[in-house]
Amino acid sequence: MSVVTLQMGQCGNQVGGQFFNMIARDTFDQSLAKCNVPRQTNQQFIDDVCERFFSQEEGSLKARAVMVDMEPKVIAMTTTEAKRSGLFQYNNKQQFCQKCGSGNNWAHGFLVHGSKCSQQVMDLIQKEAEKCDRLEGFFTLMSLAGGTGSGLGAYITQCVRDEFPHSFIMNQVTWPFDTGEVIVQNYNAVLTLSHLYQSSDAILIVENDQEQKICSQLLNIKKISFSDINEVIGHKLASFLQPAKSNNLTSNHLGEMLEHLVPHPEYKLLTMKTIPFMSENNIQYSAYQWPGLVKHLTQMLIANASMEEGIDWGVKLSSTGLAYNKSMANSLFLRGLDVNTVDVSSFKDGRLYPSWLPSEACLASWTNQRTFNKYEKSASLVSNSQTPLISLNHVIDKAWSMFTSRAYVHQYIKHGLAEEDFLDSFACLEQVIKNYKDL
Repeated sequence: MSVVTLQMGQCGNQVGGQFFNMIARDTFDQSLAKCNVPRQTNQQFIDDVCERFFSQEEGSLKARAVMVDMEPKVIAMTTTEAKRSGLFQYNNKQQFCQKCGSGNNWAHGFLVHGSKCSQQVMDLIQKEAEKCDRLEGFFTLMSLAGGTGSGLGAYITQCVRDEFPHSFIMNQVTWPFDTGEVIVQNYNAVLTLSHLYQSSDAILIVENDQEQKICSQLLNIKKISFSDINEVIGHKLASFLQPAKSNNLTSNHLGEMLEHLVPHPEYKLLTMKTIPFMSENNIQYSAYQWPGLVKHLTQMLIANASMEEGIDWGVKLSSTGLAYNKSMANSLFLRGLDVNTVDVSSFKDGRLYPSWLPSEACLASWTNQRTFNKYEKSASLVSNSQTPLISLNHVIDKAWSMFTSRAYVHQYIKHGLAEEDFLDSFACLEQVIKNYKDL
């Protein structure tokens, strides 16, 4: 089963480049001795990865991707870096760019570029989809803060839903820094999320602030760049999208995962937690075991922590004391040595989930004995839970404060957006917040 990746805007293309680079390095650039699986098993893994994410064209491995940006610079850089890796390439014919950006304005990206460019972009997407023997769905990478990734990304997602009504669509959205990258980023985020809620099957949220903390506190990077942050995001994405099997030997295809993680259309917000993260120097001295990894990851879920450093162990699964994070569904991905011996019962505790959810629908577990990205053991949790509520509330409050004073609203109206569109978006997300609070 194949997935077509759509890289939208500057952020989407940069994250996409790191995502494919992580997959290629882990799959093709790791010696068999370090993989922890027999040669035949490793070859099957490689074949599965190739079918899912790459196509063989003109004698080289090409990413199953469509690259879209209104400015050519980032696409050119991402394409060059991929070719330089010697592991894979992007297809130059599957790129769309112009020389006029969206000015960090969601309305410009959605209403201006969307209507002008959608047919050309959809032609590229159709072409990429036709290369797949078995197309399962689309994985869109985009930002919430800017204009092209958020505005055009939301528009193209609607077009993909109309053109491929039976395919699965997951949007990975990069949440902007709280300190602010763009003055209107909260408007852009509110408009993007509300529109994606109508057309996407799942919205996978990645927060720049959290990834920066991982770079600083766990990877010990002194001068953190966007490339460092995007590499962490790429690691997290690959940790659950790379092939794995459940206990009944079904594969973690996009559809299988989304059908479990999004059992109700009103609950579409997903987040990722991954351990361990270590600097190159520390990996060789580490001696972590599965019980410790599972214990830490479980508490990260309960206490709503983004990393193992600084977990609040005072948050307990009880009706008294500090409130804990409740979930709609969780998917656990274990990779490396002895994965079949791991006790994952802590993630099945009924107190983590609403009382009306059947116990068998709470947790899906996927494993692969092949080591991942130099870690002998690694665990990732993709969660449909209350985790995004704090950030979502914060963005809505900031956006509403600006909207009530009509700050910058005229910049959106001049491109065709109405004040009622803002109000509809606020209403949509307020309902999302209420639904999650009621879990």
